[in-house]
Amino acid sequence: MLGWVALLWLLEVVDVISGHALDGLGITPREPSELIDIVPAAFLHFGFAHVAANSVPLLVLGFLAALGGLRRFALVCAVIIVADGLGVWLISPAHSNTAGASGLIFGLFGFLLVTGFVERRPLGILVGLLIAAVWGGSILAGLAPTQTSVSWQGHLIGLVSGVVAAYLFRRPAIPARGV
Repeated sequence: MLGWVALLWLLEVVDVISGHALDGLGITPREPSELIDIVPAAFLHFGFAHVAANSVPLLVLGFLAALGGLRRFALVCAVIIVADGLGVWLISPAHSNTAGASGLIFGLFGFLLVTGFVERRPLGILVGLLIAAVWGGSILAGLAPTQTSVSWQGHLIGLVSGVVAAYLFRRPAIPARGV
Protein backbone atom coordinates (compact mmCIF):
# COMPACT_ATOMS: atom_id res chain seq x y z
CA MET A 1 0.00 0.00 0.00
CA LEU A 2 2.92 2.32 0.62
CA GLY A 3 4.02 1.73 -2.98
CA TRP A 4 0.49 2.41 -4.26
CA VAL A 5 0.22 5.69 -2.36
CA ALA A 6 3.75 6.66 -3.43
CA LEU A 7 2.66 6.11 -7.04
CA LEU A 8 -0.30 8.48 -6.53
CA TRP A 9 2.06 11.17 -5.20
CA LEU A 10 4.53 10.60 -8.03
CA LEU A 11 1.75 10.94 -10.59
CA GLU A 12 0.66 14.22 -9.00
CA VAL A 13 4.25 15.52 -9.16
CA VAL A 14 4.36 14.57 -12.86
CA ASP A 15 0.98 16.27 -13.34
CA VAL A 16 2.23 19.52 -11.78
CA ILE A 17 5.50 19.45 -13.73
CA SER A 18 3.59 18.86 -16.97
CA GLY A 19 1.27 21.81 -16.37
CA HIS A 20 -1.57 19.51 -15.25
CA ALA A 21 -1.56 17.52 -18.49
CA LEU A 22 -2.71 14.40 -16.63
CA ASP A 23 -5.90 16.07 -15.39
CA GLY A 24 -7.41 15.44 -18.82
CA LEU A 25 -7.35 11.70 -18.03
CA GLY A 26 -10.21 12.13 -15.60
CA ILE A 27 -13.63 10.78 -16.59
CA THR A 28 -15.92 13.04 -18.61
CA PRO A 29 -19.39 11.46 -18.54
CA ARG A 30 -21.06 9.84 -21.52
CA GLU A 31 -18.24 10.62 -23.95
CA PRO A 32 -17.36 7.28 -25.61
CA SER A 33 -13.71 8.29 -25.99
CA GLU A 34 -13.51 8.73 -22.20
CA LEU A 35 -14.12 5.04 -21.44
CA ILE A 36 -10.38 4.48 -21.83
CA ASP A 37 -9.79 6.85 -18.87
CA ILE A 38 -11.81 4.78 -16.37
CA VAL A 39 -8.78 3.02 -14.86
CA PRO A 40 -6.22 5.86 -15.01
CA ALA A 41 -8.69 8.26 -13.37
CA ALA A 42 -8.54 6.22 -10.14
CA PHE A 43 -4.82 7.00 -9.86
CA LEU A 44 -4.91 10.72 -10.68
CA HIS A 45 -5.81 13.67 -8.47
CA PHE A 46 -6.52 17.36 -8.82
CA GLY A 47 -3.74 18.76 -6.64
CA PHE A 48 -1.66 17.75 -3.65
CA ALA A 49 -4.47 18.45 -1.16
CA HIS A 50 -6.65 15.97 -3.05
CA VAL A 51 -4.04 13.19 -3.01
CA ALA A 52 -3.22 13.96 0.63
CA ALA A 53 -6.89 13.60 1.61
CA ASN A 54 -6.98 10.16 -0.03
CA SER A 55 -3.61 8.86 1.18
CA VAL A 56 -4.35 7.82 4.78
CA PRO A 57 -7.71 6.16 4.13
CA LEU A 58 -6.26 4.31 1.13
CA LEU A 59 -3.29 3.15 3.19
CA VAL A 60 -5.40 1.90 6.09
CA LEU A 61 -8.34 0.41 4.21
CA GLY A 62 -6.12 -1.03 1.49
CA PHE A 63 -3.81 -2.64 4.04
CA LEU A 64 -6.74 -4.21 5.89
CA ALA A 65 -8.33 -5.46 2.67
CA ALA A 66 -5.00 -6.89 1.47
CA LEU A 67 -4.74 -9.02 4.63
CA GLY A 68 -7.31 -11.33 3.02
CA GLY A 69 -4.80 -12.23 0.28
CA LEU A 70 -3.11 -10.25 -2.47
CA ARG A 71 -4.84 -12.02 -5.37
CA ARG A 72 -8.25 -11.42 -3.83
CA PHE A 73 -7.27 -7.82 -3.01
CA ALA A 74 -6.21 -7.17 -6.61
CA LEU A 75 -9.49 -8.59 -7.91
CA VAL A 76 -11.55 -6.57 -5.42
CA CYS A 77 -9.71 -3.37 -6.38
CA ALA A 78 -10.11 -4.09 -10.10
CA VAL A 79 -13.87 -4.64 -9.74
CA ILE A 80 -14.28 -1.48 -7.66
CA ILE A 81 -12.19 0.70 -9.98
CA VAL A 82 -13.90 -0.49 -13.17
CA ALA A 83 -17.46 -0.49 -11.76
CA ASP A 84 -16.96 2.90 -10.13
CA GLY A 85 -15.46 4.37 -13.30
CA LEU A 86 -18.30 3.05 -15.44
CA GLY A 87 -20.86 4.37 -12.97
CA VAL A 88 -19.25 7.80 -12.90
CA TRP A 89 -19.19 7.78 -16.70
CA LEU A 90 -22.91 6.94 -16.76
CA ILE A 91 -24.42 9.19 -14.08
CA SER A 92 -22.11 12.11 -13.27
CA PRO A 93 -23.14 15.56 -14.46
CA ALA A 94 -22.35 16.47 -18.05
CA HIS A 95 -19.11 18.40 -18.63
CA SER A 96 -17.64 17.32 -15.28
CA ASN A 97 -14.21 15.74 -14.89
CA THR A 98 -13.82 13.08 -12.19
CA ALA A 99 -10.56 11.61 -10.93
CA GLY A 100 -9.12 10.35 -7.68
CA ALA A 101 -8.85 7.31 -5.45
CA SER A 102 -11.91 8.13 -3.35
CA GLY A 103 -14.19 5.78 -5.31
CA LEU A 104 -11.76 2.98 -4.47
CA ILE A 105 -11.60 4.13 -0.85
CA PHE A 106 -15.38 4.06 -0.53
CA GLY A 107 -15.36 0.67 -2.23
CA LEU A 108 -12.79 -0.74 0.19
CA PHE A 109 -14.84 0.66 3.06
CA GLY A 110 -17.95 -1.15 1.76
CA PHE A 111 -15.96 -4.33 1.17
CA LEU A 112 -14.49 -4.34 4.69
CA LEU A 113 -17.80 -3.34 6.26
CA VAL A 114 -19.72 -6.36 4.98
CA THR A 115 -17.12 -9.07 4.32
CA GLY A 116 -17.15 -10.42 7.87
CA PHE A 117 -20.94 -10.62 7.85
CA VAL A 118 -21.04 -12.26 4.40
CA GLU A 119 -18.43 -14.82 5.41
CA ARG A 120 -19.71 -15.22 8.97
CA ARG A 121 -16.25 -14.60 10.40
CA PRO A 122 -16.15 -12.98 13.85
CA LEU A 123 -12.83 -11.20 13.25
CA GLY A 124 -14.12 -9.82 9.95
CA ILE A 125 -17.30 -8.60 11.65
CA LEU A 126 -15.20 -6.88 14.32
CA VAL A 127 -13.04 -5.25 11.64
CA GLY A 128 -16.17 -4.08 9.81
CA LEU A 129 -17.62 -2.57 12.98
CA LEU A 130 -14.34 -0.83 13.83
CA ILE A 131 -14.08 0.52 10.28
CA ALA A 132 -17.66 1.82 10.56
CA ALA A 133 -16.90 3.48 13.89
CA VAL A 134 -13.73 5.18 12.66
CA TRP A 135 -14.64 6.08 9.06
CA GLY A 136 -18.45 5.93 9.01
CA GLY A 137 -19.04 9.64 9.59
CA SER A 138 -16.64 10.63 6.81
CA ILE A 139 -18.21 8.11 4.47
CA LEU A 140 -21.71 9.41 5.12
CA ALA A 141 -20.55 13.00 4.61
CA GLY A 142 -18.92 12.01 1.31
CA LEU A 143 -22.23 10.65 0.05
CA ALA A 144 -24.01 13.98 0.45
CA PRO A 145 -25.07 15.34 -2.94
CA THR A 146 -24.82 18.89 -1.58
CA GLN A 147 -21.03 19.00 -2.07
CA THR A 148 -20.60 20.38 -5.57
CA SER A 149 -16.80 19.96 -5.71
CA VAL A 150 -16.92 16.28 -4.73
CA SER A 151 -18.15 13.38 -6.83
CA TRP A 152 -20.75 11.94 -4.52
CA GLN A 153 -21.73 9.75 -7.48
CA GLY A 154 -18.26 8.20 -7.51
CA HIS A 155 -18.39 7.73 -3.74
CA LEU A 156 -21.79 6.06 -3.84
CA ILE A 157 -20.94 3.78 -6.75
CA GLY A 158 -17.61 2.91 -5.13
CA LEU A 159 -19.38 1.97 -1.89
CA VAL A 160 -21.91 -0.22 -3.68
CA SER A 161 -19.14 -1.79 -5.78
CA GLY A 162 -17.24 -2.72 -2.63
CA VAL A 163 -20.31 -4.40 -1.14
CA VAL A 164 -20.83 -6.32 -4.40
CA ALA A 165 -17.14 -7.33 -4.38
CA ALA A 166 -17.57 -8.70 -0.84
CA TYR A 167 -20.21 -11.08 -2.21
CA LEU A 168 -18.32 -11.89 -5.41
CA PHE A 169 -15.07 -12.76 -3.64
CA ARG A 170 -16.39 -14.21 -0.39
CA ARG A 171 -14.62 -17.12 1.18
CA PRO A 172 -16.63 -20.01 2.59
CA ALA A 173 -18.11 -19.34 6.01
CA ILE A 174 -16.36 -20.88 8.98
CA PRO A 175 -18.42 -23.91 10.05
CA ALA A 176 -19.84 -23.79 13.56
CA ARG A 177 -18.09 -26.09 16.00
CA GLY A 178 -20.13 -28.93 17.44
CA VAL A 179 -20.54 -29.44 21.18
